[in-house]
Amino acid sequence: MTVAVEVAIDATPELVDAFARLVPQLSRSSPPPGKEELGEMLAAPGTTVLVARDGSGIVGTLTLIVFRIPTGMRAWIEDVVVDESARGAGVGEALTLRAVELAGEVGARTVDLTSRPSREAANRLYRRLGFTARNTNIYRFDLK
Repeated sequence: MTVAVEVAIDATPELVDAFARLVPQLSRSSPPPGKEELGEMLAAPGTTVLVARDGSGIVGTLTLIVFRIPTGMRAWIEDVVVDESARGAGVGEALTLRAVELAGEVGARTVDLTSRPSREAANRLYRRLGFTARNTNIYRFDLK
């Protein structure tokens, strides 16, 4: 399978449909973004939405967030999802490597991500690509 990774620019019907299909494969508790929410994401400074395409259309997506903090430029990879039909074909790798490349181009010192332990294939991929587990706690404060 040949995979092309590109930066999403517009909240096209194809992109809205892809997120409607892909987000439920990532999270059962979060509804997929609609056209307006996708437009907000695409327009947000420091946010880059990557999509992976094969011959059938969009088969994966990743969101890269780059931001400056007092200790330097940082980057986070969020919401990586590859369609069930395309898993194991290098889509996640292609998305992640492109995100790392883009983060480096803007001077990010590190690229962080989180992955649930149950996502065994994703965790193997991230380790293979050179990501290392950090000795840290991640805390969350729910606002809703």
